[in-house]
Amino acid sequence: MTEPSGHGAGPYAGPGADTERRAATTRVFIALAPPDEAKDELARALAPACAAYPNMRWNRIEDWHITLAFLGELPTAAVPSLRPPLAELAAARPPLELSLRGSGHFDDRVLWSGVDGDLDGLRLLAAEVRAAVEDGGVPYAGRPMRPHLTLARARRADTAAVPDAAAGLAAFTGGTWRAARLHLVGSDFGRGPGPIRYGDIASWPFEGA
Repeated sequence: MTEPSGHGAGPYAGPGADTERRAATTRVFIALAPPDEAKDELARALAPACAAYPNMRWNRIEDWHITLAFLGELPTAAVPSLRPPLAELAAARPPLELSLRGSGHFDDRVLWSGVDGDLDGLRLLAAEVRAAVEDGGVPYAGRPMRPHLTLARARRADTAAVPDAAAGLAAFTGGTWRAARLHLVGSDFGRGPGPIRYGDIASWPFEGA
């Protein structure tokens, strides 16, 4: 998932006994994606940490996103019901002016970049997205939104790399960009030995004034 998306969509069907289960469910979330120039800017600032901590599980730059609602594992058949309310929401909402700034971590395990700009608008959008999810027939019981962009996760035995990397990125200030599309993203990778891969199920431009 990028802005615009360059990833394939649709459920993955793995080999062997898991094929039917993998095709029947999809891991789903709704998100915003920074444009390429904003991601490249952050990637340059992140390069020293990537070089210093190669054993961290770094997210692919193509998959960087700001999650508005994480829905978890859904029956694949339930996903199309999300399209109409999300499309209607995007058509009525204007783009958001955002930037990436600073860094932090969750429990010494997850490294993230912070989000700056129209945070009130971002939180309002997240609330509206979560209401639209329920309008689509999918109950939502997620956590309150904490605006961030996840960059990496620590290996189980390493609790120092993430705080050190966050400290090195704390002074980062990115340029302002427009979040112009709403992305419905699916993945059923990552439950086996393979890496997680995401792809747009659908995306819609923000068209409100």
